[in-house]
Amino acid sequence: MHANLDSVTPHDTAQRMSVTDLVRDALMTAIATLVKAGELGESGGDACDNAAWVVERPKRAEHGDLSTNAAMALAKRAARPPREIAQALVRALAANQLIASADVAGPGFVNLRLFPRAFHSGIVDILRAGSAWGKAPAATGERINVEFVSANPTGPVTVASGRNAILGDAVARLLEATGNRVTREYYINDRGNQVRAFAESVRACAAGRPPPEDGYKGAYVAELAEWLSKSDAPLLSGDTDALSRACVTWMLRGVPGSRTLAGIRPSLADLGVKFDVWFSEESLHRWGAVEAVMRQLESGGHLVRKDGALFFKAPEGAVEDKDRVVQKSDGTWAYFASDVAYFADKVARGYDRLINVLGADHHGYVARVRNALTALGLPQERFEALLYQLVFITKAGVAVKSSKRAGTVITIDEIMDEIDDAAGRKGAGADALRFLFLSRSAGAEVEFDIELAKKRTLDNPVFYVQYGHARLCSILRRARALGLAPPAHPTTDQLTGLQHPDELSIAHRLGEFPDVVAQASRQREPHRIVFYVQDLARDFQSYFTRLKGERDPILPPESVRAASGWEGRWDFAKTGARLAWIEAIRIVYAGALELAGVSAPERMERPAEDGSRLGGEGREIGDDADET
Repeated sequence: MHANLDSVTPHDTAQRMSVTDLVRDALMTAIATLVKAGELGESGGDACDNAAWVVERPKRAEHGDLSTNAAMALAKRAARPPREIAQALVRALAANQLIASADVAGPGFVNLRLFPRAFHSGIVDILRAGSAWGKAPAATGERINVEFVSANPTGPVTVASGRNAILGDAVARLLEATGNRVTREYYINDRGNQVRAFAESVRACAAGRPPPEDGYKGAYVAELAEWLSKSDAPLLSGDTDALSRACVTWMLRGVPGSRTLAGIRPSLADLGVKFDVWFSEESLHRWGAVEAVMRQLESGGHLVRKDGALFFKAPEGAVEDKDRVVQKSDGTWAYFASDVAYFADKVARGYDRLINVLGADHHGYVARVRNALTALGLPQERFEALLYQLVFITKAGVAVKSSKRAGTVITIDEIMDEIDDAAGRKGAGADALRFLFLSRSAGAEVEFDIELAKKRTLDNPVFYVQYGHARLCSILRRARALGLAPPAHPTTDQLTGLQHPDELSIAHRLGEFPDVVAQASRQREPHRIVFYVQDLARDFQSYFTRLKGERDPILPPESVRAASGWEGRWDFAKTGARLAWIEAIRIVYAGALELAGVSAPERMERPAEDGSRLGGEGREIGDDADET
């Protein structure tokens, strides 16, 4: 193992095995040795083939770097007591150059401590890979279409749609990071009763009349009516379809200079969400796609006429067998007809997988889409839906139920602007929304406290994490000012100064990042990335605080540098190793924030609670050399 830890080329680093994988391989070799020696009985080989065992971090650090239940998993088929197998594994691992010690614990766990060199090798890998660490080679996976948001263009982007946007974009980022070619798509519902009702509401508002019974209200309707009155007044007295198209256009683009009606595209862009395709529902009808797909369904016996309307009949054995209307009795097509044609179009474009991000109330819709794809002879297994729960907005614990701007809905723009104003920078609101929305799994409800998100203190989770990244950058910046730097292309031999338990533990966590990304992508769970970076931030803050107590600073403080001949007493090799380690942390930290779509600031002012200990609020991190 020692012979080849440094032999990897830069192109190999993204694919290097993690420490956990290397230990798993060592255990498999040890088990194979026991089988060959007959120490697992006559059915030992069988036991190995069928046993499921894990290698994972123990819950308590004092139990070692890793632990395995392999002995207990093998015991039944091997017909041996688990502790006896565990002891045999310990003996078989004795000569392994990765594992420093192995101990039997409890009913048959094997706790493992690794040589520091194993973790040093991981730091070398990260520094060689740089920002590619944790990512698979591009365009090596599937072609995936991720459709998300797709809210009706009859109002601003609401908080609920904001969660949809953030979840969809984060999943798309993860899929790209794992080598897939991703198309982000927004389906514009620019046809049908809702769009016509919205157009009539704008017309009524411009004329000073109340909206129709099924119409729309709010400041944004009035603002759009005023804008059209000034820019294209004839539209307001003309054809409803033409007015509908104009209303959709301005809802997407926004009214220039307005924050009440910023526009769906600009609002989502401010949230860090951009789409490759904006697909018009109306185009499916204009080009005859809906009629063509309905004829295909009819020829397959999947359409039935009842009470003057046309219904889709689910295929035999379908989970949901209720007939669904595709054409109303007045001859107009229902929304479901457009949806079927739209999914058929996406499959025809050659995607290997279709992912839709939908509210939890769309559970039944998923079964209907799969039924329709099956009826068309298309692979329904290509379609998957990500369902998310509700968002509740609060201010200091009190629910916010309406918007000051829109009147009836809480818009994403309003929240972003309020947080931006409090932080004094554009983008702070988007960072807070993305981080806090992604800090819960899609299946859990989110309570978003605006007052907490506005705080520039360490009890604000997004501020805490971003502050951690800025601190890493500050240490590296301060080191350069002192003429110190990590080795340009370090080897494991140059990292031997990393011996502190916290340094090795954090190095272990950094090595796990590619597996975390792969699992988050595979399970469509971007909250795993947020959990990971929160743990990394806490680990480094704990280490940073502990070093202060141990009087073992990363950089030579002013009090040390003031003494004559200090250079001869300072351990520059350890400082270089620590700076390389900090750069590796920064790389992984920034990579995790990028996957969440959250900015990674290099400079931040100290919060009040930190400044009170380190020299005062309002100064940038790292102004004082004694901090590091």
